[in-house]
Amino acid sequence: MPEDFPAVKASLVDGDHSYPVELRLSGHFQPIDGRFHWGGRMSAGPEVVALLRSGRRDVLLAGAADRPPVPARLAELDPWGNIRVTGVGPPPFDLPGGDP
Repeated sequence: MPEDFPAVKASLVDGDHSYPVELRLSGHFQPIDGRFHWGGRMSAGPEVVALLRSGRRDVLLAGAADRPPVPARLAELDPWGNIRVTGVGPPPFDLPGGDP
């Protein structure tokens, strides 16, 4: 069963540029591949929407200040202007109870 996490402020990092975003994510441990899978929606400004529309998919997300940025993939823009984002491995936020 996926765990839902509260909305968190984060930064999307693309090369030398950083953009503020808000993440609403959930995640779960996948026993088949032994990794933590996370994903959800991201609220972002027009610069991030432009990245997605230009074909940019692979980015970094920096969440908690004490964690390094993690790889993420931009998937699609929903009708409300949010961006679907996914990742595998440690998420860009602290998990209740520790790391996956």
